[in-house]
Amino acid sequence: MTTETNLENQTTTGADAIDIAIAQGIDFDGSPIPPAKLELYSHVMGLEGNRQRSGVSNTMRSRIVRIGAKHIPQAELDQKLVDAGFAPLKEKEIAFYYSGK
Repeated sequence: MTTETNLENQTTTGADAIDIAIAQGIDFDGSPIPPAKLELYSHVMGLEGNRQRSGVSNTMRSRIVRIGAKHIPQAELDQKLVDAGFAPLKEKEIAFYYSGK
């Protein structure tokens, strides 16, 4: 496949869109991602890949808060967390994710 074809078929939505673009080394606008950026990203992701995990539920909650805060109002996200059996939003999470809204 040519780069042009890859760009035509590339989507900019969904959880995998960024990973696919990084693997191709091409940004969504068609420009190449500089090698230094790709190298640093690969290095840091390699370090993260070797990190011991604390548990699936902790990671799920962290991702829900980090991503959910972009899309869901604070009170609603807090209630959804509690309803699902997770701990409610912490003060530091509210300050970090919602202070500028």
